[in-house]
Amino acid sequence: MSLRTELALLALLALLWGASYLFIKVAVAEIPPVTLIALRVLGAAIFLLVVMGARSEALPRDGRTWRMLLLQAVFNSIGAWTVLAWGQQYVDAGLASVLNSTSPIFVFLLTMSVTRHERLGGRKLLGAALGVLGVALIVGVDALRGLGDQVAGQIACLLGAALYAGAAIYGKRFYHISAVAAATGTMIWASVVLVPVALVLDRPWTLTPSVSALAATAILSILCTGVALLIYFRLVRTLGSMGVASQSYLRAGIGVVLGLVVLGETFTLPVAVGLVAAIAGVALINWPARGGPGR
Repeated sequence: MSLRTELALLALLALLWGASYLFIKVAVAEIPPVTLIALRVLGAAIFLLVVMGARSEALPRDGRTWRMLLLQAVFNSIGAWTVLAWGQQYVDAGLASVLNSTSPIFVFLLTMSVTRHERLGGRKLLGAALGVLGVALIVGVDALRGLGDQVAGQIACLLGAALYAGAAIYGKRFYHISAVAAATGTMIWASVVLVPVALVLDRPWTLTPSVSALAATAILSILCTGVALLIYFRLVRTLGSMGVASQSYLRAGIGVVLGLVVLGETFTLPVAVGLVAAIAGVALINWPARGGPGR
């Protein structure tokens, strides 16, 4: 596939994960957070199992792969979502968005100092830094004023970004199974861990959510999680860890567009500059190096 196709899929991934915040806002008003996350991963697991059946694919059968899938689930769902949910209790949404957008920088640092599984360079580092600057401008520089006030919450948001970086790096190890199998196995593990927790904490059988809350949960589960993970595991293989992590910059831009279209928000000059910076950061990260793909 061409780079243009992969970048289009990256934009679609950012759209799906960026839109997830709207559906979470609708659903969480009537469904407790832990139960919502449990329903999200369980529905995604069921959807992905159906996709696997339609493609006549089978889940892996060896214990080593399932242990790897458990670690991947901790990185990109169980651990990351838990620490982010905790941290966002103490950190404003804008600052949390900036801190959570730093995952490409964590990918760069971990790759450079530990894994060395991809070719890096100043261009990718510049792209990572430019993307974070873009996100800061998009959400508003005022969001940074709280930096250092709620240190524990901010560290939790950064830990969530670091876990996402770990997912982007560790996800490269699933070369021996298909992207569908990797996505399905990850959601099965997330369901095994989170569903019992939700049953104990929230007693979800006592809830009576509205049709709109259930519809938002279904969309969040199938599109924003199931379909998104299919794209994610493909892009890990084609764009690499830095490339797939760069969607965190595009998510902020998607949020702006949705705000303009759905909420009628104002489009300001700093937001416009931030969008340009975020897109430029993604372009620098994913632009092929001279003499080869650079991944």
